Order: sequence, then C-alpha cells, then structure tokens
Amino acid sequence: MRTVEVTSPSFPPVEPNVLLEPQADKRWQVLCGDSGHWRAGLYSPAETRADEVTELERHDCPELFLLLSGRLTLLVAEDGGVRELPLAPGRPTLVTAPHTGVCPDGPHTGTAFVVERDAFRTEYRAPGEW
Repeated sequence: MRTVEVTSPSFPPVEPNVLLEPQADKRWQVLCGDSGHWRAGLYSPAETRADEVTELERHDCPELFLLLSGRLTLLVAEDGGVRELPLAPGRPTLVTAPHTGVCPDGPHTGTAFVVERDAFRTEYRAPGEW
C-alpha cells in the first residue's frame, strides 16, 4: 500500500476563456481548477484488460467520471471482488470505491472527463487487497 497527498492548488495555471490543449496518450492530465474547491482533468488509461492492472486507487472524496470518447471501463472494488463498470456516453458516475480504468479497444482509446477536489488523499493497493 502507498498513500499520496494532493495539496491545493493542484492544477496548472491556464488562460481563461480560451480552448485548452489536451495531450495525447496521457493517463491523467489535470486541466484546470478552482483553488480550494475542485479540479478537472482527462483520464485515458493505457491498460486494456483487468489482468494488466497492478493497483486500484481510492480518494478520501468522490470523483465524477463522464465518458467523452471511445470505450473506457472502470474496475471497481466491492464486496471483496472487482467488478467492471463500462462508462456510457452522457451518463456520469460518481465513484467512491477503490477503482482504476481500462480501455478495451487499445491504450488511450477511451477518454473520460473527471472532476475531483483540489486537495485530497489517495490510497493505492493491489486489486486483491481491497
């Protein structure tokens, strides 16, 4: 197990009222935020199957996921096991359980928009340890 502490402000400075430039083939890109409140980013994992996953994460606050493109499946630890939760376009999900994601069509082929707090603590463990 490992723990990571994120402190505010936890997002890059950006020029307001202009289009932001997402980076291709990046697992997690924090885009912007509101200091002390929230930050938003893009999530696109390289893993394509559950057996490639080495750890799940759990924040001490909820995260909102919304599928933007492609296919992305969250792996969510519940009741001593891990279940698959395929994201659906236009259907956000609020995640509080230990989780990670996979892109079944290939590395970085699915992208989700994520909103989370600006400061939080994350615990990482192997899937079988939850």
